[in-house]
Amino acid sequence: MKIMDKAKVEIFRFEKGGVNEYHLMVHVTDPTLTYGQQVEALLAAYDETLAELPGAVAVFKRYFLSDAANQVDILLAMTTEGTTCGLSIIQQPPLDGTKIALWAYLLTDVQTRALGNGFFEVQHGAYRHLWTGTNTNYAANSEYQMRLLLNDYAMNLVEQGCTLANNCLRTWIFVQNIDNNYAGVVKARNEVFVTQDLTDKTHFIASTGIGGRMADPKNLVQLDAYAVSGITKEQIHYLYAPSHLNRTSEYGVSFERGTYVDYGDRRHVFISGTASINNRGEIMYHRDIRKQTHRLWENVETLLNEADSSYDDVTQMIVYLRDIADYAVVKALYDERFPDKPKVFVNAPVCRPGWLVEMECMAVKAQDNQLFPSF
Repeated sequence: MKIMDKAKVEIFRFEKGGVNEYHLMVHVTDPTLTYGQQVEALLAAYDETLAELPGAVAVFKRYFLSDAANQVDILLAMTTEGTTCGLSIIQQPPLDGTKIALWAYLLTDVQTRALGNGFFEVQHGAYRHLWTGTNTNYAANSEYQMRLLLNDYAMNLVEQGCTLANNCLRTWIFVQNIDNNYAGVVKARNEVFVTQDLTDKTHFIASTGIGGRMADPKNLVQLDAYAVSGITKEQIHYLYAPSHLNRTSEYGVSFERGTYVDYGDRRHVFISGTASINNRGEIMYHRDIRKQTHRLWENVETLLNEADSSYDDVTQMIVYLRDIADYAVVKALYDERFPDKPKVFVNAPVCRPGWLVEMECMAVKAQDNQLFPSF
């Protein structure tokens, strides 16, 4: 961790030869600053850290804002990420009392460029990594917006020689007023996925579906996504952890609990948003934030172990809390168990009101696999 004048940066490093990977969580440390001052402090801390990572370039950034309607335009005026890397901006207030936080994913030795339709390409060796973020539309309701977002994304992937089923590894779906609008999102995703050969007999996509607001109140749903061109189905594996979790299709939704991808020199693991649930799809420990936190840790650890990984390999954590009053308790638990992991705590209701806390994470592990090209 780097402590600066008005900000701090938590850093994960994967430097094992070939492409180096870095995950940064940048936090403002003085919540009394104006929003403009907080943006300046955050960007200065990011730039200072970037200067210490030779050859690293950002390939994806997500800004967490406290009030998107009043903050997005200022942020965009002060940054240029829209033309240089995949960009996501979402209202999920940081729970440390500040107005902005940043997760940034950086790589070395890659070629990057902006493509059409909101895609950002990261190329190295045999692979083209396709990031996209902050995709919205103005359809009449959450169902129609989700349907249009997924159909457009699928068509855009085809233009890049990819398909939703074969190449998309991860999605994030942010839903305004999730208690009311999530049902429409689920219906649209289920129906679009069937047309794309994504079923409980084939596979789904690792995903987080979570509460979030956009600057424009007419945008009810936002889609961020990550796909890889050049990957084969033999490289992709899906995580189930049946001792702890059930298939999501058993309660009517369509995403994978997790996915791992094997490259010649490393394994990437994507853990979907995970809460306190058992293998019958039931919420565990109603109204007990401590026990729910421990159960989600156990669920995530089981998924990681299925990918022959552990918390030691985790690169970053995003922790979502429904009730801001739970922040002090949950942060203390995380700080005790994961003091050195880059993480951010944000206010974002989970798709079921009974889930008080949810976490997603990514992991990377070095390996020597002669079957596939290196990352």
